[in-house]
This record gives sequence, structure tokens and C-alpha cells, in this order.
Amino acid sequence: MKLITNTSPVLETAILEMGRMRGKSSFCPSEVVRWIYPQSWRYFMEDIQSEMMRLYREGKVVVLQNNQPVHPYKFPKGPVRILVP
Repeated sequence: MKLITNTSPVLETAILEMGRMRGKSSFCPSEVVRWIYPQSWRYFMEDIQSEMMRLYREGKVVVLQNNQPVHPYKFPKGPVRILVP
């Protein structure tokens, strides 16, 4: 999995907006890209995951796996959820 070093304002905004709409509920990264890129969402999965981890390291979101926060510098394997505090 590649890690993007530059940021994506579109993906960051979409993640934070979905968090605002969900309130205290977490959501899957794929929900974000399906929302903004419904026809080609699979193409953006690596990008959304990289952006999710960048936002996590900055303290803007929490990334959960099995309801536990993941390590901010180890890319999680398997399904994760995003929570915007």
C-alpha cells in the first residue's frame, strides 16, 4: 500500500463532512469514496486510506479496528472504521 505524502483537500473534506453528518457513529472509508465517486470508488480506496491515516496522525479523526484505535504509524490490515471526534 502506497502512502501519499501530499494531501487531498477533496478527500479530507469528504471524510470530515461524513463525520459531521454521522455524529457519534463511525463509518467505513469505502463509504466516503462511494459517496463522492459512486461509479469509480474502488480506484480511490488507497487514496482514502492514506488520507484517513494522515488525518489520524494529525488528531482530526480516530481510526478503529475491532473498536480499538490502531497504531497511527502502522497501516492497518483488514476492515477499519473512521470516527470524527
